[in-house]
Amino acid sequence: MEVDYQAMIFAFVGGLGLFLFGLRFMSSALQEVAGDKMRTILEQGTKSPLRGVLTGAAVTGLIQSSTATTVLTVGLVNARLLTLKQAIGVIMGANIGTTLTVYLIGFDLDEYVLPIIALGVTAYLFANNNRVKLVGKAILGIGVIFLGISIMGNGMAPLKDLPFFTNLMLNIEDNAIFGVLVGIIFTVVVNASSATIGIMQELANQGAMTYHQTIPVLFGDNIGTTITALLAAIGTGTAARRTSLTHFLFNFIGTLIFLPLYIAGVFEKIVVYFTNYLFILIPGNVGWEVLNVKLQIAQTHLVFNLSNTLIQLPFVGLLALIVTKIIPDSKDETKESYQKTTYLDKRLLANSSVALAQATRETLRMGEMMIQAFENAMGYFDRKQANLMEKGIQLEAAIDFLEREITDYIVLASEKRLSKEDSYLSYALLQSLNDIESIADLCENILHLKDDADRHHVTFSGEAKEELNQMIDLTKATLHLALQTLEKKDKTLAAEVKKNEEMLDMMQAEYRRAHIRRLNARICNGNNGAVFLDLLGTLERIGDLCCNIAEYAIGTKELG
Repeated sequence: MEVDYQAMIFAFVGGLGLFLFGLRFMSSALQEVAGDKMRTILEQGTKSPLRGVLTGAAVTGLIQSSTATTVLTVGLVNARLLTLKQAIGVIMGANIGTTLTVYLIGFDLDEYVLPIIALGVTAYLFANNNRVKLVGKAILGIGVIFLGISIMGNGMAPLKDLPFFTNLMLNIEDNAIFGVLVGIIFTVVVNASSATIGIMQELANQGAMTYHQTIPVLFGDNIGTTITALLAAIGTGTAARRTSLTHFLFNFIGTLIFLPLYIAGVFEKIVVYFTNYLFILIPGNVGWEVLNVKLQIAQTHLVFNLSNTLIQLPFVGLLALIVTKIIPDSKDETKESYQKTTYLDKRLLANSSVALAQATRETLRMGEMMIQAFENAMGYFDRKQANLMEKGIQLEAAIDFLEREITDYIVLASEKRLSKEDSYLSYALLQSLNDIESIADLCENILHLKDDADRHHVTFSGEAKEELNQMIDLTKATLHLALQTLEKKDKTLAAEVKKNEEMLDMMQAEYRRAHIRRLNARICNGNNGAVFLDLLGTLERIGDLCCNIAEYAIGTKELG
């Protein structure tokens, strides 16, 4: 029988393209539905390695992307919100969670592909509710996955009759290591282990591969997906490289454990025993022999990842130690630096909700620096010390740097279509960044005001000092309240900020009048008065900016 190579290649390439598109489409929709909840779940559900495994499996099962879970985990490790040991548990769980896609492919749903696509398109294009649209997008992605698999399967059917392919499969059967290498290379090229396993499922379904031949390739697929992450981690921070190396070592060690068992014929028996034991709980006496070959491959994938996790979970601490020895802390990362972001990671931009949550954290960190800058400036005004001037300049430069970095990050995160809530959050953050930076500028002005005061030998009367101290204390309290409001979005806190701002306005007016009385009584001179009034005005302006931040945080400032 003559084989139409062009039709076969076109069907394979086109089907693979549809599969990858559907996978990405589905995963991005599920991530948007999950929003920033994924980050919260990962932070709260990783207190022990076992909980980390369960959390990683749940999150990956929810969003159907082990890559997205791993990237988010790396971001949290970078931000010191997760330890490497906790991250290892999540990665182990992510390997288990990603098997759900392979199970999905295992079901024969060819007859329902077009209705699934029609349902997804209808919800995606015509629904008014954004969440319903995203669910429609996910359903459409599932339909496109099945369509791509179907096209690939039909196109690859002639392979079983081609001598070169038959010989290739025999080589895999005779040489398991060769099969592992085939799986590694193909997964690195395709950049999606689910796609590689899906192709294998179709080849087995068409009779071009035997179940026995798929197992070493399956091991290679699991290693291949970690090599892609290793390559992506080149040039990144220590946490990212350690996490990627951990993922690679986990799957590589698993292959070293199970490949000899496969060669000895034991591994397949383990899978069959596990399947029969698991399915005996389901009425109808369902077992291994009843499963189609695609579901048998999916079951094998699960057993490998589950068994590998159970074996290596007790050694999480050892694995973390090994990775830390291989990739030690770099000198640059151990140095304290103001001009360095902590929470921003460009790989998290794939999920706008998560990225904006990280931008919020970085903005709060910038706010803490703003409070430091204020306390430092007032310390310098009270007791002139060279180190305080130097620290003040460093803090102001760091805040300028963070404003630029966070602004750029928010702009990138906002390139995707945002929900109404995220759209306002991005606006509020950008406005707050500007106000925080303005407060930092005012703090730097206080430093220079002190220098001017010293040049003109300015001293304050006891009454003036008492007035200043009262206003300084209230300003400091207002700064803390504004930052808490930005963090908690609390209307009660915002009301306190507003009350303090009004009190600062009244203090400024009252203390100006008192100052004029002192001038008339010749208790102080013009130079003293100029510095005093400038400082009052600066503190009052800081109060106004704090009020702005609080109003943006609770949504009472209008867009535009």
